[in-house]
Amino acid sequence: MTKDPRISVAIPLYNEEAVVPELLQRTLTVLDGMPGGPHQVVLVDDGSSDCTCILLEEAAEKNPRLTVIALSRNFGHQTALAAALDYVSGEVTILMDGDLQDPPEAIPLFVETYKQGYDVVYAQRVKRKESWWLRACYYLFYRLLAALSTLQLPLDAGDFGLMSRRVIDEIRKMPEHHRYIRGMRTWVGFRQIGIPIERALRHAGRTKYSPLRLLKLASDGIFAFSIVPLRAAAILGAAATGLSVLYAIYSLYVKFWLHSPQGFTALILAITFLSGVNLFFLGIIGEYVGRVYEEAKGRPHYVVRKVTMQSQHSDGVTSQCLDANKMLSERHEHD
Repeated sequence: MTKDPRISVAIPLYNEEAVVPELLQRTLTVLDGMPGGPHQVVLVDDGSSDCTCILLEEAAEKNPRLTVIALSRNFGHQTALAAALDYVSGEVTILMDGDLQDPPEAIPLFVETYKQGYDVVYAQRVKRKESWWLRACYYLFYRLLAALSTLQLPLDAGDFGLMSRRVIDEIRKMPEHHRYIRGMRTWVGFRQIGIPIERALRHAGRTKYSPLRLLKLASDGIFAFSIVPLRAAAILGAAATGLSVLYAIYSLYVKFWLHSPQGFTALILAITFLSGVNLFFLGIIGEYVGRVYEEAKGRPHYVVRKVTMQSQHSDGVTSQCLDANKMLSERHEHD
């Protein structure tokens, strides 16, 4: 892998109108300094309600390196990333967020590491600039997921990183709707390495990951790559059964030998505790069943409202509406 690869940069955006000009300027400046090419930037507007999509389409009309995918509604960050992967054409693809917390200036470092023979080069986030409680949550989540997962998932590694074409092709074959791309990237295998990248401050605007969205992303990672919660239910059930047997033996001993009057406290505590445990693990089982139900419906991962890019056969701009089912089927047949 010594030759200079053609690079695609995949960026999902949602209500980032304040960031778009700086994002495009910095990203294109970095690509201008990269050999090889022509390089590509795929920008996915994930149903923004501000002027993000308008700014992206205006930029795409002036720059042939830009491809803008406008989704029909907000499908979520991971789905928007998956949509971008369906349109990249480079030998390597850089995944990065649109808020500039992932610095485009790290792209040359990723590419140089790729040339050493790695198919995946991911950023290990260091010196995060978020609040202390959010840093603590990220720290605990990555370690909890690594402990629960059957895969050896890297710590403190987000989506920001480089993937080779064959890794992208394998990820695109995966049909699941609840996508956790950094875990899917690990599952694919091949040679992978992490490099420390300082996590920058958001350039402008506010984060779109609310605590509930972060919790959903965490649950997608845990339920997609671990069955430990189901096993924990069986283990806890066996432990509760064993304790119940011991308590039954103790109760019989008290009744026939000590003749001590029994109260309701222990009984009520046992009933409420075990009822709570049952409901908790029913919820976990329901989460797995719900995901099976979502997959069984077979709906497309996303719907494309519009694609804006300069036509390869003329100097004009191609702007068209696409049906997601047809697009995906045609791409899969081509692959």
